[in-house]
Amino acid sequence: MPTEILMPALSPTMEEGTLAKWLVKEGDTVSSGDIIAEIETDKATMEFEAVDEGVVGKIVIAEGTEGVKVNTLIAVLLEDGESADDIDTAGSAEPKAAPAAAAGNEEAAPAAAEAPATPAPAAPVKDGNRIFASPLARRIAAQKGLDLSAITGSGPKGRIVKSDVENATATPKAEAPKADAPAAAPTAASVATGPSTDAVLKMYEGTDFEEVKLDGMRKTIAARLTEAKQSVPHFYLRRDIELDELLAFRAQINAKLADRGVKLSVNDFIIKACAVALQQIPEANAVWAGDRVLKFTNSDVAVAVAIEGGLFTPVLKNSDSKSLSALSTEMKDLAKRARDRKLAPHEYQGGSFAISNLGMFGIDNFDAIINPPHSAILAVGAGVKKPVVGADDQIKVATVMSVTLSVDHRVIDGALGADLLKAIKENLENPMAMLA
Repeated sequence: MPTEILMPALSPTMEEGTLAKWLVKEGDTVSSGDIIAEIETDKATMEFEAVDEGVVGKIVIAEGTEGVKVNTLIAVLLEDGESADDIDTAGSAEPKAAPAAAAGNEEAAPAAAEAPATPAPAAPVKDGNRIFASPLARRIAAQKGLDLSAITGSGPKGRIVKSDVENATATPKAEAPKADAPAAAPTAASVATGPSTDAVLKMYEGTDFEEVKLDGMRKTIAARLTEAKQSVPHFYLRRDIELDELLAFRAQINAKLADRGVKLSVNDFIIKACAVALQQIPEANAVWAGDRVLKFTNSDVAVAVAIEGGLFTPVLKNSDSKSLSALSTEMKDLAKRARDRKLAPHEYQGGSFAISNLGMFGIDNFDAIINPPHSAILAVGAGVKKPVVGADDQIKVATVMSVTLSVDHRVIDGALGADLLKAIKENLENPMAMLA
């Protein structure tokens, strides 16, 4: 029986992708594990491996096609003895009907071939047991209004195939009462996002503009952050942090590490300070999981990295137990591969806490949106020289960095968030103690 190859979900947020490139052509023989295509997800371009072996009988989706929904048929593999004639032109692999079954039904096949390639209905269930039917059989049954539970299948293990449905004399399937129909579950894409496209275009009639097509990453960022801002109860905590002691300490360490080619950034210290603070305030090292809270042992800290057209948040696992030089080296590697869109999904998934640093862009302070399921994100501004009142009540000039902690109130209450931000501040203002 021909094997259907479907568009895979290569990341948790992927709903559709671009079939960037086929690495095989019709007629090629492939084995399990062979790389057959490159697929562009919402985050990166990834290689797609074959799960089954066989001969590529038909490529359904051409390379370069955008917006291919997950689980859409993209190609068909044939086994020994099968030919491309065994493939349904509507996009589903279906064995040819036996001559006896097809007898007297010459007009049915052309009609089925001309049917629109609509998605097959979900697998039906009878008495709590699934009814096995091919995608094409389910689609034809739905079009003809037939009840599959009243049809006997002639395929392997009683599977209902196309010829069974075409020859069926079953009664039409009863329409379920509308009152019993379940309401469609809301998705991220259905979250209200403002005026419709038509309304906005009408508003700017007569104005010169350029339309910019959204890629998968920008669509996902828009949907996820809209959902996050509307569904996560944010609150914000702000502190000023004096950096002079940290800057002096960093200069000493970098001088000693110069021979090893290591140069620590202020951001490396911020990552370490947050990781240690999550250990000092373990109740804050947690995420919201629908009907429960998950508390973690290790500090996995995500760091926002700006790339062309969007951003990644690679996660530095076990940040609390790693040295500053190890964190620095790992962060540079993750940032480079993020900009090249070469990160694997496991490298940007997980973590309970994130850092977004816009200080290098001259931003004094800002509020960041939490990236679910994280429970908090630290927005970091630039270090700026300011007059401050010292411990001796004398005014002095200090390098001050403003930070804002955005917190998910479902996981972290105000006092707990204040304790976490206090720990981060103390770690940065006393870097030697943090590393002790």
